[in-house]
Amino acid sequence: MTDLPKPHGPHFAPSAAGARGRTEQAPSGPVPPVPSSVAWSDSAEVAGAPQSRPPVRPLLVEWPEAPRPVSSALAAGAAVAGILAAACFPGRPGLNVLIVGVAVLAALFQVTRRTRTSLVFAALAVALLALPSLVDAGWLTALAISLAVPLGSYALTGGRSWIDLLGGGLSLVLAIPHSVPWVGRGVATLFGSGRRPNRRVAGSLLVAGALLGVFGTLFATADVAFSQAISGLIPDLSVWPLLLRILIFGCTAAVVLTGAFLAVAPPRFNRPPAASSVGRTPWLIPIAALDLLFLGFVAVQADVLLASDKDHVLRSTGLSYAEYARQGFWQLLIVTGLVLMVVAVAVRYAPMEKRADRTTVRTLLGLLCALTLVVVAVALRRLYLYEEAYGWTRLRLWVHTFELWMGLVIVLIAIAGIRLKAAWLPRAIATSAAVGLLALGLLNPDGFIATRNVNHFRDTGTADLAYLSGLSADAAPALDHLPEPQRSCALRHLADALQHGDSWTGLNLSRAQARTLLQRHPIQRSLTC
Repeated sequence: MTDLPKPHGPHFAPSAAGARGRTEQAPSGPVPPVPSSVAWSDSAEVAGAPQSRPPVRPLLVEWPEAPRPVSSALAAGAAVAGILAAACFPGRPGLNVLIVGVAVLAALFQVTRRTRTSLVFAALAVALLALPSLVDAGWLTALAISLAVPLGSYALTGGRSWIDLLGGGLSLVLAIPHSVPWVGRGVATLFGSGRRPNRRVAGSLLVAGALLGVFGTLFATADVAFSQAISGLIPDLSVWPLLLRILIFGCTAAVVLTGAFLAVAPPRFNRPPAASSVGRTPWLIPIAALDLLFLGFVAVQADVLLASDKDHVLRSTGLSYAEYARQGFWQLLIVTGLVLMVVAVAVRYAPMEKRADRTTVRTLLGLLCALTLVVVAVALRRLYLYEEAYGWTRLRLWVHTFELWMGLVIVLIAIAGIRLKAAWLPRAIATSAAVGLLALGLLNPDGFIATRNVNHFRDTGTADLAYLSGLSADAAPALDHLPEPQRSCALRHLADALQHGDSWTGLNLSRAQARTLLQRHPIQRSLTC
């Protein structure tokens, strides 16, 4: 029997049928390659004609694979930042906020792409974190930290569009589930069997910490002066404070490692597809109608806006100062925000192919921005009348600042509308928000509020002492100018809160100045409030 030649080439392929003893004849012509998506399908699908599948639309956010694992330097930076945070907190916010923020950014500096955008926004985040060491207002500290975190997150991701800015600001939270596997693999690599030096270093650090704890405790119990000298350096290590510090350590280290994942594997934000153009007229009608409505409102408000005295306001509206100022202010604030949304949608989806289309959009949106600035002025005028009649509060000052910032945003949008395309606009608006909050902090808002209310007391003889006594240490220099007994009544609660000094980690300029003022000029506790 003559041996058959061995099958070779593309005409022969092993099959399950052939394995069961069936003989299959090879096709006479070349066989096209089977797609990989079909090669692993069931036999029935392979036999049938290939079916075309619609393309899968990519998700809004795509997370790439991190190109490199966690390095030993990054792990050390995360540990140092966590230790500093655990040593500085819990405690009153002050210098500790800046220390921990700088430690986190320094740990991330080695993996951050040092572009101009990342450096600018990282500097803005650090500047915001410095505010708690200058002013004592807790609400301002909360705002500063709440804005510094998304600014730092955007500094790690970068991008130029609106979706890059908004998505980058939220990425530090969105990246947590994606960074956990990456961090786990990196830690396992660092402390695995193949990296004995790392394990030795970690063990050496633990032994050093134990030795310092034992001998430091012995020295502290042996000498009172040494105990007092290191009292501010050794935290309370009882059970619950220790557990809280461990939690702070873990959260801070997790922030560093998550930020590092963002830096080495920034997400890609896919821009949603633009809707098909519906022509110029369907866009012209609603925006033109909105312009006419704004023109009517501005015409009615022109007399009120240009009024130089409050009596004219009362005669023209028939309302009191409080009723006039409160009536419609929040509605006007919402109007300003809605206009920004209308402009954003129009610029994104309005027809821009022809020159006439671009001219129409520029004219209508430019007129809408100009009229919105008048609405902003009307809203600020209402708020100013209320503040002059009843004094300033934190909420009124914050809303005043926010409305001014929205007016600035409208101006920036109007400038960008000249070309209907401005890659700098998202970053400019984010920068203006950070700079505005910094300016508010440097203004010393509680001190400003106290100064205006003290002047109001001098003019009218009335003041809300209960509200003034709840202000922070920033208001102490202004409240010190009140006559007695109003001065002691307004400063009594603050004097009680400042009896105990701050540790070096909680240093705060306003609290230090308030303590010096109250020591030089103590309050009179014998007075009845």
